[in-house]
Amino acid sequence: MNYFLLKTEPSEYSFDDLIRDKKTVWSGVSAAPALKHLRSMKKGDRAFIYHTGDERQIVGTVKIVSDPYRDPKAKDEKLVVIEIEVEKKLSKPVSLASIKSIKELAAMPLVRIGRLSVQPVAKQEWDRIHAMSK
Repeated sequence: MNYFLLKTEPSEYSFDDLIRDKKTVWSGVSAAPALKHLRSMKKGDRAFIYHTGDERQIVGTVKIVSDPYRDPKAKDEKLVVIEIEVEKKLSKPVSLASIKSIKELAAMPLVRIGRLSVQPVAKQEWDRIHAMSK
């Protein structure tokens, strides 16, 4: 199993929207580095949902429930989507500031490459962030 982080602007689609919908198609990714990570996802992988903008915090987890497939709504054949379903809302959101304050998390793309909308998360980073959310 692999772990990822998916960024969303909460005013466009928030984790609470996903809780309401239970499942959604994750689309709209067009940057080559983010698409590379999206294409590497497999059914059964898990991801954090990160709210961008004013919030800048990890708010919940999702399960990837489909392998990537061509975006049926896009003209560009290179664009892919995945389907995700809600797993759980974190008891306590984990802010970007608190992640940056932890030396062991300094190598995360979230810290190093701020604008990357889909990024891998190492297992130890996943576990550490979960511990921070309690």
